[in-house]
Amino acid sequence: MSIAKLASTRSTCLRRKVGAVIVKNKRILATGYNGAPRNMQHCLEIGCLREKLNIKSGERHELCRAIHAEQNAVIQSAVSGVSIEGADIYCTTFPCVLCSKIIINAGIQKITVMEGYPDELSQQMLDEAGIEVQYLDSADLISIDKEEVEELL
Repeated sequence: MSIAKLASTRSTCLRRKVGAVIVKNKRILATGYNGAPRNMQHCLEIGCLREKLNIKSGERHELCRAIHAEQNAVIQSAVSGVSIEGADIYCTTFPCVLCSKIIINAGIQKITVMEGYPDELSQQMLDEAGIEVQYLDSADLISIDKEEVEELL
């Protein structure tokens, strides 16, 4: 989960920083964070449409420039040709219904999250699909300082 938290620091969303890591057999297969699609301006640069329209969290996902962290991680694995069927995903935030549907169809078997998200339909769909959801206490995380990591690179 600490790696998902570190990935979230790359987020360009003004509302919520989210990171995701897909793991199988103790190997990291893909990471993702929320931000605008490739070669497009980020909300950091042009502002947040959802803020301007006063859209509440958990509503009207289509009115957002960003691709969610979970979506980006699944896309990264597809672009790289890496199968994620049977994998686990670690997300800093509980997935929305759109991400949950993608997670279900990708064959991911378990989701570990740090914080909740107001989406009852998402939880219902994950329950129906038999996907295990585990909540992790943030106190269990290893502390990672972004500046220290950047110095190593």
